[in-house]
Amino acid sequence: MKKLILIAAFALLGIGTSFAQGQFKIGFNGAIPVGDAGDVYNFGIAADVGYLFEVADLVWIGPQTSYFQYFVDDEINGAELIDDAQFLPISASSRIGLGEAFFLGADLGYAVGLNEGNDGGFYYRPKAGYTFGAVGIMASYSGVTNDGVVFSSINFGVEVGF
Repeated sequence: MKKLILIAAFALLGIGTSFAQGQFKIGFNGAIPVGDAGDVYNFGIAADVGYLFEVADLVWIGPQTSYFQYFVDDEINGAELIDDAQFLPISASSRIGLGEAFFLGADLGYAVGLNEGNDGGFYYRPKAGYTFGAVGIMASYSGVTNDGVVFSSINFGVEVGF
C-alpha cells in the first residue's frame, strides 16, 4: 500500500508539471516537537520538495512531498528503547498571496510512517511565510493524526524556488 501511494504521488507530480507553468520549490526546516511528541522527542529536521502553479492571481496549488525526522531525547531513550520518528508526507499544497511577499498556505495529505511501528496518518500543515524573490522564510505547524494520537511540531525554515 505504501509503495502504491508513493507511485501515485510521483505520477501526480509529473502530470502537474507537464500541464502548467509553475515553480519548483525546495525547503529545509528545523522542527520543535510539541504536545505528546514533545515529551519524547527533542528536535527534528525536515526537507520539502514541491511544484506550485498559479491558478488565479495570488493563488497557487500543487503536489508536495516532505521528509520529517524527529530525534529521541537521549534521557528518555536511556530508560526505554524508542526509535527516532520518520515520516514521508505526500500532500496537496496551496498558497494565497497577501500582497507582494507575504503568503498563507496549507498542506493536506497522508504521512507514510517510515520507521518500525509507525503507521503514519492524516497529515496537515498550515503555514505562513515571506518571500525575498526566489528565497523565502516560513513558519508552520505540522501534525500527523492516527487513531486519536497526534504527532505535532512547530517548524521554521527556508525555501528556494526555481
